[in-house]
Amino acid sequence: MSKRALICGISGQDGAYLSEFLLARNYEVVGTSRDAARADLRNLGSRGVRDRVSIVSMNLTDFRSVLQILDKVRPDEIYNLAGQSSVSLSFEQPIDTFNSITVAALNLLEAIRFAGRPAKLYNACSSECFGDTGDSAANEATPFRPSSPYATGRAAAFWAVANYREAYGLNACSGILFNHESPLRPEQFVTRKIVTAARRIAQGSKERLRLGTLSIVRDWGWAPEYVEAMWKMLQQDTPRDYVVATGEAHSLEEFVAEAFSALGLDWRPYVDIDKSLTRPADPRAVRGDPRRIAAELGWRAQTRMPALVRKLIEA
Repeated sequence: MSKRALICGISGQDGAYLSEFLLARNYEVVGTSRDAARADLRNLGSRGVRDRVSIVSMNLTDFRSVLQILDKVRPDEIYNLAGQSSVSLSFEQPIDTFNSITVAALNLLEAIRFAGRPAKLYNACSSECFGDTGDSAANEATPFRPSSPYATGRAAAFWAVANYREAYGLNACSGILFNHESPLRPEQFVTRKIVTAARRIAQGSKERLRLGTLSIVRDWGWAPEYVEAMWKMLQQDTPRDYVVATGEAHSLEEFVAEAFSALGLDWRPYVDIDKSLTRPADPRAVRGDPRRIAAELGWRAQTRMPALVRKLIEA
């Protein structure tokens, strides 16, 4: 018997790669959208799986809607990847961002509890919850110090999942994913912005790449590998939260240099620093320690930053 997975946030980067991953393992995949008839499913189309998944309308901030869909779909596994995911935008829309993450997670948890069915829940958390980790690498025991409305929402949802797991016995866990990139990232994400600008400049464009800072340090991985970590977390009988990262951190300057170098260019003549592009608060360094997931689930990131940049350019 194949399993049935419900993916909330199926239209995004992770939703598309997770759909592809699960379909290859004989899952029946159902995705949700606020309005299924008008959903932007181009990412699923780019992975060649649009016609192999079902899409249903569900409003994650409406408990009745969530309860109805869980009763209709009856999933074995639920992957909550939904919510406003732009850190920059969260400073402009803090209430909407917070609600889209926290209320959605609470509605899913309460609907699972109310329905009394043994569905497993994966909840997407973020390395942004740690804030600035400095020279240390964050693991599952590192305290959260969120520095954006987005990170605050993810942290609240993380603790809601932990509470429902402990108080009500739900098989629910959170993956604390560090930055993971792919060609499916929207252009407002800095990695996509850098790569697309570098390609145009290499092809003769006279534009200049404007960035807010080059000094931030992040742990960047390859998104298709990270969805396997999500799946592995739900294959365990005892749910547990995990940090998902490469274990290597690089500055944004290194990322920019790698992108231009891959195209045969020195980045320095083409990049300007524009302080107006900086966020109100931005962690200087966010490093990940993925040793627990490697030891317990056997998951390890295979793609490091230099190879990641080349994959993005080739795509």
